[in-house]
Amino acid sequence: MAELKARLKADLTAAMKNRDTTTVATLRMALAAVTNEEVAGKTARELSDDEVLRVLVREVKKRKEAAEAFAGAGRAEQAEQELAEAAVLENYLPKQLDDAELAELVEQAVAEVTEQLGERPGQRQMGQVMKAANAKVAGRAEGARVAAAVKVALAG
Repeated sequence: MAELKARLKADLTAAMKNRDTTTVATLRMALAAVTNEEVAGKTARELSDDEVLRVLVREVKKRKEAAEAFAGAGRAEQAEQELAEAAVLENYLPKQLDDAELAELVEQAVAEVTEQLGERPGQRQMGQVMKAANAKVAGRAEGARVAAAVKVALAG
């Protein structure tokens, strides 16, 4: 079993003992999402820590989007609940990169693609640079932030 999944299960048990309803509900939903991902496809499989991390990132993003929707509809209580769930899940995510660290990793990705192509990539090679940058970032920054940093690097 993936280390992160085992940690989620252990923390779920601890939260149940402490009667922390928000954490219990959030971890149950996260573990259900992990299990759904494991049984998706033709054959069931164990997820690696990286794959579990991707599921958690997706779950945090869902919670934040739902909170925005609830806040926009004037349902502050539900928005707060969604943000509380996102905060619980964020404890399991790696520390997010700041802008300088992200820019440095994007420059490394641009250098790698430049080496492959033999010339500096332009906007048309953004996909190649994004692929290399996302491999370096590994879930430590949102996709929109990475894309914006790549656009700046390719334009400048």
